[in-house]
Amino acid sequence: MAGSDNKLDWFSRNLIETLPAAVYVCDADATVVAFNRRAAELWGRTPRLGDTDEKFCGSHKLFRPDGTLMPHNETPMEWVLRTGEYARDMEAIIERPDGSRVTVLVNISPVFDQGGAQIGAVNCFQDLTIQKKSEDERSRLVEDLRQSQKLEALGQLVGGVAHDFNNLLSPIMASLDMARRHALGGEREQRAFEAALQSAGRAKSLVQRLLSFARQQPIQSTAVDVASLVHGMTDLISSTSGPQIEIVLNIEAGLPPATADLNQLEMAVLNLAVNARDAMPTGGVLTLSVARETAAPTYLSDLGPGPFIRLSVGDTGSGMDETTLARAVEPFFSTKEVGKGTGLGLSMVHGLASQLGGRLDILSRPGAGTTVDLWLQISVEPVEMAIPQARTTLDTTSLGVALLVDDEALVRMGTANMLVDLGYEVVESSSAEKALRLLEEGLHIDVLITDHLMHGMTGGELARRVNERGVDFIPVLILSGFTDAKTIPAELSRLAKPFVQADLAASLAGLGASGK
Repeated sequence: MAGSDNKLDWFSRNLIETLPAAVYVCDADATVVAFNRRAAELWGRTPRLGDTDEKFCGSHKLFRPDGTLMPHNETPMEWVLRTGEYARDMEAIIERPDGSRVTVLVNISPVFDQGGAQIGAVNCFQDLTIQKKSEDERSRLVEDLRQSQKLEALGQLVGGVAHDFNNLLSPIMASLDMARRHALGGEREQRAFEAALQSAGRAKSLVQRLLSFARQQPIQSTAVDVASLVHGMTDLISSTSGPQIEIVLNIEAGLPPATADLNQLEMAVLNLAVNARDAMPTGGVLTLSVARETAAPTYLSDLGPGPFIRLSVGDTGSGMDETTLARAVEPFFSTKEVGKGTGLGLSMVHGLASQLGGRLDILSRPGAGTTVDLWLQISVEPVEMAIPQARTTLDTTSLGVALLVDDEALVRMGTANMLVDLGYEVVESSSAEKALRLLEEGLHIDVLITDHLMHGMTGGELARRVNERGVDFIPVLILSGFTDAKTIPAELSRLAKPFVQADLAASLAGLGASGK
């Protein structure tokens, strides 16, 4: 009989050692009589047999299944020993001697002898740390997916509206530009034309920002000397920021070029500088830094290995709290007063960074200022030499015949007026099919200027058909909204709507479309 009892004791001690949870056993006086190795690991201390339950467990909080906290004057074990009830599936927060905390699932079972008297209790603590991390990660991924879907939906909306919006702006800008160029009216009228053109330009810029945020702005990636770009913008940023803000440059020497779109990167830097200025209404320091980084910080794991060019814009302003920081790149989110901003500046920069295969990172604390880091990939190509600006005006003598194709009558009218002023004889067509019929009927042209997204045939397809006819090669200029740029053949020149005559003249000069 004694041999059997010894075997049973040996079996019981070894049984709790094989369990995956932390287990310890108390007698009716709440004294620990057995525990496994995992219990010692979980509490982060060296427990001993004979310890009281309270001493063994140390400091921890335990909640009932209904979510209420157990009374501080009674330990969970004492409650089980007093009531003889089971304590099932309660979450506890264990605080270890080193200050770290572990979330556990607790089950405490009373133990009775053959006569029904309670002689102790078994405590089982399951570590929920990994499970909690998985749940938190799952929640974060779900939230990221929700935000991604929301942004994608907004991007699709922006893409659908942008083409129509640009078509609406095109005749407005064309008419105002013509009135200004021909000096219609007096000085008062000219000021009005200029103001209206500036407003139209801001509307165009707003569409560009929306499209950059939606990642539908066409990117013309080249090798960009970021250090030179920032140096060249210093005077502009200084004049924009005002005398109360000190501009500091920290630019590493001998930096390689980065892969970027020069014009959009300039706009991004200016947007970040304006945001920094607005965060320092009473003055401060605006720091522009450019440096080479061999690897991104570990928390930017989606960037992959370096090297990178890190462009930073920092301020000593008010900073952002966690709630504001979490929403900083959301479109139209702004802490500025109504009318003081569109809420698209950071969204645009964020979209640009993503399109370039880089990353936007924002570090900020209330009262400690904000630093925005734009991470860009290093270019394997050298920086191209500056190309002389194309002529913005052409000879007013006849430059030949231009076939103008656009299914929007108002857009077509405004563009035709510009072409006539430039010296072209213009033949208009409201569709690609009609344009082809004109050519089949013997129309000779010197240049084809066409919208891209039209009913029936696109401008890109029209260009291909025109130059497949086996006659002299015809220069082609595509007039496009930003959203259709992906479907335009790369070899075709394009001009984004809306535009003024100087833009059109420069594009035609770049084509060499002199006609004669």
